[in-house]
Amino acid sequence: MTLPPDLPTGNAAVLIVEDYAYAADALRLLFEATGYRVRVAGTAAAAVQACAEQRPDLMLLDLTLPDGNGIGVLAETAAAGTSPRVTVALTGHDDAKIRDACKSAGCVAVLVKPVPPRDLLVRAAAWLG
Repeated sequence: MTLPPDLPTGNAAVLIVEDYAYAADALRLLFEATGYRVRVAGTAAAAVQACAEQRPDLMLLDLTLPDGNGIGVLAETAAAGTSPRVTVALTGHDDAKIRDACKSAGCVAVLVKPVPPRDLLVRAAAWLG
């Protein structure tokens, strides 16, 4: 993958929680190509396990998962003390109730898919400081 040279880069640990394989692969490739260490989880259970094994710096969290939802993942990781440093919810629904629930659960942002790749990398760099 060839990317423009002016994209932000990083080396933080990123957990992508996405059950749609093509979307997960696209996000993985984008973040790996810019230097991030990436792990992918396709279910709520896998996301909770991944956070327990290595607390990520950034978690990009799909809200609709085959075995639960993103809010449940946030609750479980918070209870276990393994919450990512920064969590961003990704959803296909632009809804005020969803935004409020995500913010209350600890998300720094709620992004409506699809998110332009450049915007996502710029925001990730800002969230990770």
